[in-house]
Amino acid sequence: MKKLALTLFLVLGSLTIQAQELTWQTDMKKATEMSKKSKKPLLLFFTGSDWCGWCIRLQKEVLKTPEFAKWAKDNVILVELDFPRQTPQTPEIQKQNAELQQALGVRGYPTVWFVKATNKDGKVNLEQLGSTGYVAGGPSVWLAGADGILKNKKA
Repeated sequence: MKKLALTLFLVLGSLTIQAQELTWQTDMKKATEMSKKSKKPLLLFFTGSDWCGWCIRLQKEVLKTPEFAKWAKDNVILVELDFPRQTPQTPEIQKQNAELQQALGVRGYPTVWFVKATNKDGKVNLEQLGSTGYVAGGPSVWLAGADGILKNKKA
């Protein structure tokens, strides 16, 4: 009986943890479609996931917190644009990420851009709402800055 109770506890616990996990898109075309349907802007997270210390710190202190998860589900479509040194990527993803990096003038990591995406003549156009990066102070400080960027552009 104890084994059954423990097994049930572990299964339910893992489902709860999975429910809190956010889905980060890596394909801009798919993310743009999701943005259009939901009428939410895109949060573009430019990162060096396997080498950038500040990126890892932003993930740990903000992007992987319950506060951020709740906020993100209500406010944005998440897109990770990774520039790893050791993790393999498809040539298509590498090309897409490099083009977006150049288009938005990203020069360092982590950089987070908030954009509205539209399709025009088969091309994705990005309206820049604002950008940020690592901000000390945890999720409440970071989210206050993000809200400020999004609210200024709604007016």
